[in-house]
Parts: sequence; structure tokens; C-alpha cells
Amino acid sequence: MRQAGVRDVEFGARVGIVEPCNLYGCKIGDDCFIGPFTEIQQGVVVGARTRVQSHAFICELVTIGEDCFISHGVMFVNDPFSSGGPAHGDRELWRQTVIGNRVSIGSNATIMPVRIADDVVIGAGAVVTRDIAAAGKYAGNPARLLESRGG
Repeated sequence: MRQAGVRDVEFGARVGIVEPCNLYGCKIGDDCFIGPFTEIQQGVVVGARTRVQSHAFICELVTIGEDCFISHGVMFVNDPFSSGGPAHGDRELWRQTVIGNRVSIGSNATIMPVRIADDVVIGAGAVVTRDIAAAGKYAGNPARLLESRGG
């Protein structure tokens, strides 16, 4: 049996977490909030003032910017099944996800290995399969631009 709990985490100042959650080998910035029933894996970086709501899963190779909102049940994926199936621990096949600053991701969205620009809103239930390079609102499966934001 493996037990994770909260271990080997680099916490910034004034971080709030609600247990139970699994946080291990990650870095959580200043003034963040981590809700219950979340898992944040080794090597993940969560930027300052970001909120991660309950039941979120943030896997290895994810970096989240500052002032972000990760809603309930958001799932990050680092294995794109590039070989036609699961990588079965072959980390060479895993890919990185980078989330910009001021990004809000709605409940139950799935984020594949992508890059998301600053000032993006991802709708609830969206599946992000491609990089998002421009600020705006995106939704659907696969996620598509609904409304552009001037910046």
C-alpha cells in the first residue's frame, strides 16, 4: 500500500490546503489554495495566488502560472498515447503542459499536454487537445475559440 498525503512539498507563504489530498514533490507558490481530494504530483509548479479546487488531478510535467483558477474535477494528462496506448511508465513518451498566468479552467475540463497562453478561460467540460496561443474563451470537445480577448 502506498500512502502519499502531503510530503516533500515546497510551500510558499500563506498557502491553504484542505485535506485529504495528495501533494508530493511539488512546489506551491505564495497565497495559493489547494482544495480537498486533489492530487498534485512530483515536479509540478503552481504559481502564486492560484486556486486549485476539489477533485483536481495535476500530473507530473505540469506548470501552472500565477493568478489561475483550476476548478473542480479538472484533469491534466501527460501521456498522449503517442504509441497507440499507455506509455506504461515510459516517461520518454510523456509530454509537458504549461499554463500561463490568469488562466481559468472550468469544472471537469481535461487538459492534454499543451501550452496555454495568458488570459484564457477554458469552459467546463472542455477537452484541450492543442496549444492555445491567444487570449480568449474556449470550450467544447475539442476546445475551440468562442470569444477573442484583445490584449
